[in-house]
Amino acid sequence: MSVGDGTMSLMDALREVLKNATIADGVTKGLRESCKKLDKREALLCVLAESTDEKNIPKLVEALCKEHNINLIKIDDAKKLGEWTGLCKIDKEGLARKVVRCSCAVIHDFGKESQALDMINDHFKRTVTGDA
Repeated sequence: MSVGDGTMSLMDALREVLKNATIADGVTKGLRESCKKLDKREALLCVLAESTDEKNIPKLVEALCKEHNINLIKIDDAKKLGEWTGLCKIDKEGLARKVVRCSCAVIHDFGKESQALDMINDHFKRTVTGDA
């Protein structure tokens, strides 16, 4: 899927942005390290998995994002976030194996500019102005 043909969803764009940020070593994975980045105001974007066992994790991350005006995207599955941030092994066929769950990831360097990044930024602009 690509942005050019207009079929990219917000989650596809997020996956692409996470991939580019991972290549640039701009993704912090895990709750502890992510909270450090959020508290220091070094985060550009926060991704939170809603399928966490502990119910206080989403409250903590949402509060930090709101306090420091950091954009937050929620996804449904922690394993999906783990795969997207590279917490897995890739087999010969290119499929993800041994995926580790990731409750929270923070992007502090987007890497290269892309249409997917523009799409995510537009999403937040629409959300702030109330057009979403």
